[in-house]
Amino acid sequence: MPPSDLDKIAAIDDPYLLLRVATERLNAAQQEVTELARLRRRVIQELHAQGMSYAQIAEKAGLSRGRIHQIRHTGPAPEGAFLGVGSVTVVTPLRHDAATGRSMVALDDMRAGKRLEDLARTFGLTVATDNVTVDGQIDLNRPGLLVICGPRMSNAIRTAYDADPVIRWDRDDKGWKLVDTRTGREYRSGSQLDPQQPADSAFLGRLPRPDGNGSFLAIAGIHPNGSLGVIHLLANEIATLWGQVGDRRFSCVVGVEYDPQSGEPVRAELASPLYRHEDT
Repeated sequence: MPPSDLDKIAAIDDPYLLLRVATERLNAAQQEVTELARLRRRVIQELHAQGMSYAQIAEKAGLSRGRIHQIRHTGPAPEGAFLGVGSVTVVTPLRHDAATGRSMVALDDMRAGKRLEDLARTFGLTVATDNVTVDGQIDLNRPGLLVICGPRMSNAIRTAYDADPVIRWDRDDKGWKLVDTRTGREYRSGSQLDPQQPADSAFLGRLPRPDGNGSFLAIAGIHPNGSLGVIHLLANEIATLWGQVGDRRFSCVVGVEYDPQSGEPVRAELASPLYRHEDT
């Protein structure tokens, strides 16, 4: 019988290497337990939605009805998979600070990134962070990316947005706008209107990685208020979004109203249809 991972780790002579490897394996095992719990809860919800009673599910699975109820109400919510599985990386852009000559994350970007990190953690996901460099460099060919960045900040991001089959970024003498190529409707920031309004439009979608091996979640408002609005929408409607698109590719425009003093979103909702790319 081949040795187990535990046997292999226990056989390491170097105590420091053993400590590191054991810690890494434990972290991986904890992530696996979290995702198995999420999967188990999702299957029960799906079977129940198909019309099976919890007693029937318990009988078919060889578990008690009480255990099925316990599983249904414990562990991470299935809709957390809308953001990713196991671990995710929240990406925000760096900007050049003319005063210091250094790279920095703008306060609005930091606020949006932190809220997305916090949301991911509520679903039991392990969260890391990264940045788009000042010159727009970012490796999009990685799993679990949640990118808060518009097309202006990075050619790589702009190219990824251009791959969307329905929602397009464009600009004119008024500034950036989002265009639904199906309907021809344009979505703008309230600051571009006359009179101006405390409102913004934002992109939310899951786009293909440049290498074609997966996708990443993209969030970007015409202004930072829009990005905050998308995260507000996710915090309140992620279960609905998950039910509509799962982990497949999609895109939509989110309309955001915000408080003119604080800039905080007070309302966020889908302004365009939610387009599943497999249907386009």
